[in-house]
Amino acid sequence: MSGAGQEPPGDGDPRAVGVDGLWASPEPLTANWMTAEPMIAGQPIPDQLTADRPLAEPMIAGQPIPDQLTADRPLVTKTVTTANTAATPAGSRLDRAIWAVTATARRHWLIALLLAAGLILRAITQLAYEPALLFIDSKKYIFGTNFSTTDWGSFDPLGYTLFLLRPVLMVADLAFVALVQHVLGIAMGVALYVLMLRKGVARWLAAVAVAPVLLDAYQLNAEQTIMPDVLFEALLVAGLVLLLWQPRPGLGFVILGGLVLGSSAPVRQVGEALIVPALIYVIAASKGWRTRLLRGAALTFCFALPVVGYMSYSAVILHYGFELSNMGNAYLYGRTAHAADCATLKLPADEQPLCPTPAVSASLGVDGLVNAPNSPRVLYQPVNVQLGLLIDTLPLQTQFAYAVIKQQPLRVVGDIANDSVKLFALTRHSDEGDTPISRWQFQFSYPYYPPGISHYGRSSASNVFAAAGGGGYARVNKTAATALRRYQFHLGFTPGPVFLLGLLAGLAGLFTLRRRRDPGGPGPQGPALASLLITVSGVAVLLGADLYEFSWRYQLPALVTLPIAGALGATAVARYYRERRNRTAAGRPAVAPASQLAAPVSEQVP
Repeated sequence: MSGAGQEPPGDGDPRAVGVDGLWASPEPLTANWMTAEPMIAGQPIPDQLTADRPLAEPMIAGQPIPDQLTADRPLVTKTVTTANTAATPAGSRLDRAIWAVTATARRHWLIALLLAAGLILRAITQLAYEPALLFIDSKKYIFGTNFSTTDWGSFDPLGYTLFLLRPVLMVADLAFVALVQHVLGIAMGVALYVLMLRKGVARWLAAVAVAPVLLDAYQLNAEQTIMPDVLFEALLVAGLVLLLWQPRPGLGFVILGGLVLGSSAPVRQVGEALIVPALIYVIAASKGWRTRLLRGAALTFCFALPVVGYMSYSAVILHYGFELSNMGNAYLYGRTAHAADCATLKLPADEQPLCPTPAVSASLGVDGLVNAPNSPRVLYQPVNVQLGLLIDTLPLQTQFAYAVIKQQPLRVVGDIANDSVKLFALTRHSDEGDTPISRWQFQFSYPYYPPGISHYGRSSASNVFAAAGGGGYARVNKTAATALRRYQFHLGFTPGPVFLLGLLAGLAGLFTLRRRRDPGGPGPQGPALASLLITVSGVAVLLGADLYEFSWRYQLPALVTLPIAGALGATAVARYYRERRNRTAAGRPAVAPASQLAAPVSEQVP
């Protein structure tokens, strides 16, 4: 019996290599003899004959086969198992979950770091001001539907009370409301990040775009405050994500998106403006006029459903009338009075006392002209001498506002534009007449706003917490509060140029729109349409608030719209130019080899 390394019989036939004293059958060589398994009489050798023997290199005449004979042949790997080999146990379900989370965090490390920072900041905020922060209007939402508890009337929509406060207060206190709002802040960042990835935005750019909502200290303050702003942001983000989740919004997503966006209007009345960008997007993203008509009608109906439902509730239950709010005319007066030039304005005698002097207008601002006790609309109290009763000046205020709009429209437009550009300032500050920005900044001690929210007495913050279901007295952790205030002033706010860059990039993305079969395909159409919806939604919400009054509180929706629109717009522009460059390269004629560039010369036959 020939051993390994000895020349076997058969003139170097490699099939003649012995295996445990057995020889391969003398069939002709096959084309794949170099890669075939060991055979006996045309049958594979049983595993028990080969399992315990090391694999030998292919040999010819006792010498290894040269590499050039095997280099181009695919490697065949034979997996050898034995009965004595113990099976490797598979990871447990917990292990697999940990591995999946670790792999995801490794791929998305930047957003993971931002989420961790956001969670830490929110935990510090929850610890700094307990049970929660209260604002001037917080009592309006806490007690707005309970007339036996408070003498506060509510002139703003109470969707925040109905959708969030009342359900939570049935089982917990206001501290849990603040916790829910912090969770909504984190959820908005995650949802927008995932949406941008679906639209083809680079991971690093998507993470940078959601950093403002995760880290901005003014956002943290709003989440800790019992006010409707965070719920409004969450409904806005949820509606946008639903409409943009598919390349072409299906009917189900259109219905859900319309209901969610419509529900934002009873939370903050400016949500009414969201029907315009949503309708534009659905029509632009749908294919065929029948589909556009159906989707548009479904969106409009579903958007109007919660709005009309709340207005009916306001008329029948609250007795405020069939409207979202009755403060619209008051703020219309404030805006037009702030813009008016009383020296050239032609008014009836009974309306002239409503026009403020320039000094009063500058010092009070729009909000002061509406609410301050020294506002002309408050001081002006004409009397009906025949009846001996005060005359209601609300109709006169409305007539005054329309007179200013008609006679001095450019002054009104300029006044609104002057407030709108304040968002893009490098720093955050209050101009004369603005609502003080300090209301949205962290304080070293618990903030009070007498007489609505006072330190002591019936309207004290601690009494409000007790009446709302507990949570203890108002208290502050000074170490945490000091850290938050320093963070907010030195690092933790989004500079205005970031919003401006996002707006410009979002608008640039709109110019890449073009007619194509698949709006959500690999080209720029997908992110461009998404940029269209989010840019116009952001402008509608921000400008809609500035029409009546500028407040840094009303600028919070910029955090969840303009940076996202900028990332989508930048992605759309980059894809547009990349595709254009690729099309140009594909249409360029191929360059002939150098040997073929010379013109052929024909030989002249003499």
